[in-house]
Amino acid sequence: MAFADSFKALSDPARRDILEMLREGRLSAGEIASKFDMTGATISYHLSILKKADLVRETREKNFIYYELNTSVFEELLLWVSQFKK
Repeated sequence: MAFADSFKALSDPARRDILEMLREGRLSAGEIASKFDMTGATISYHLSILKKADLVRETREKNFIYYELNTSVFEELLLWVSQFKK
């Protein structure tokens, strides 16, 4: 896992908001986009950054793309950060 990609993805407030939305379960790209005042292209960009960091997974079903959290990457990040705790 590339921590640099994960931290880059987490550095943007919109991407953090998307991750918080996905805590409740998988959502389609359209459902995610409906919660923001951004163009579809901008939402797509944010989702691609999250996918590149492996923080979300993409599933295609018919004409829809669904996104869900990849919790294993979060666990790896927490494990890495926890080593600095005394």
